[in-house]
Amino acid sequence: MVDIIAETERLILRTIEDADAALQFRLLNTPAIMERLGGVKELHEIEAKHARSQALYAQEGFSFLFMIEKETGEMVGHCGIKRVDNPLARNVGDHEVGWLVREDRWRRGYAEEAMRAVLDWAFGSVGAPHVVALTSELNRPSRKLMEKLGMQRRRDLDFDDPAYPPEDRTTILYSITTAQWQESRA
Repeated sequence: MVDIIAETERLILRTIEDADAALQFRLLNTPAIMERLGGVKELHEIEAKHARSQALYAQEGFSFLFMIEKETGEMVGHCGIKRVDNPLARNVGDHEVGWLVREDRWRRGYAEEAMRAVLDWAFGSVGAPHVVALTSELNRPSRKLMEKLGMQRRRDLDFDDPAYPPEDRTTILYSITTAQWQESRA
């Protein structure tokens, strides 16, 4: 059974179901979408991520979600909140937000629309004191959205991850506090 976490003008953000891994594998696991995220994943890797998301939601009340387009009922992306879990990070355990959008829905503003709802959720019922977003220097579209959302670059939290190719090895972080988010919404 899915829970609807938020509705925006064009999207429904809902929890992930067991059967969703195949859908994500087919629609969000393309070379272009996964280019800055370590490359295309195997189905079992997506299933494992979904299992972690479901367990996190059951335990802490937040997780990654599917973005459902109201007009068509189709899944158009993946977004949400998790804990920073990379052992190389300086801020393991912080609330981390992130997103992916289907290629055929790029440049429609879905990521921004979804992430504004996710940040409202993070700073509302989740009660996060601050959130971070992680990316690589070369992921300019994600960095631009982080800045548009009012997030600030945190060079003090950057780290190198040898699991990624050299051009994406340095993970950079942006963050925003509850107060900064509230101020940006005023």
